[in-house]
Amino acid sequence: MKGHYFHQDLLVARKIYINNPHNHIDIGSRIDGFVAHIASFRSIDVLDIRPLAKSIPNIKFVQQDFTVPLKTELIESYDSVSCLHALEHFGLGRYGDPINPDGYLLGLKNLYAIIKKGGKLYFSVPIGPQRLEFNAHRVFSMKYLLSLFDKYYNIDNFSFVDDNGDLHEDIKISNSSLENNFGCIWGCGIFEMTKI
Repeated sequence: MKGHYFHQDLLVARKIYINNPHNHIDIGSRIDGFVAHIASFRSIDVLDIRPLAKSIPNIKFVQQDFTVPLKTELIESYDSVSCLHALEHFGLGRYGDPINPDGYLLGLKNLYAIIKKGGKLYFSVPIGPQRLEFNAHRVFSMKYLLSLFDKYYNIDNFSFVDDNGDLHEDIKISNSSLENNFGCIWGCGIFEMTKI
C-alpha cells in the first residue's frame, strides 16, 4: 500500500496506542481514516470545521473553526493532540472556512495553546518546495516548518512519505535533507513533537 493518508494514519494511530495518553483530541484529520483507527481502541475528541452528520461510538465531535480564539476551557486541556494533513487547508476557504492568508499560523497558535506543557503533538502536512496551490492547499518547505516549531516544540521523531507514496520512518533531519525537502515535491512530513 502507498500514499500519504494510508501511512500517516496507521503510523500515528500506532504511536497513540503505544503512548496511551490520558486524553486525545484531533483537529481536522480524516474521520474515515485516522480518527476511525483511534476510535477502534479508545475515545477521541474531534474538532473540525466540516460537519459530522452521524454520532459515532468513541468519537466526541464539535464543529468549530480552529483559526478563531479558543474557549478558555480548551487552553492546555489535552496531553495529546493530532492534526494530520489538515493545517495546509486552513484559511483557504476550501472547507467553508473564511479566507485568511494567515489561517495556518492561527491554527498553529491554537495547536500550541490546546496542548498541556510536556504534551504530544502528532502533526503532518505536505512537504516540498514552499508554495500555495489556491484554494486546495499549501506545501511547506522543511526549513520553514522547523522555523515554525523551533521555540515551541522538541521534535521527538520525524517520518515522511515520499513522492512515490512510500514511508520512511524514524528519519534523522540533516542540513542536506532540509535543503531538498528529503527529495520531495509533494511529500508528507509526519512529526511527533513534545510541547516545550
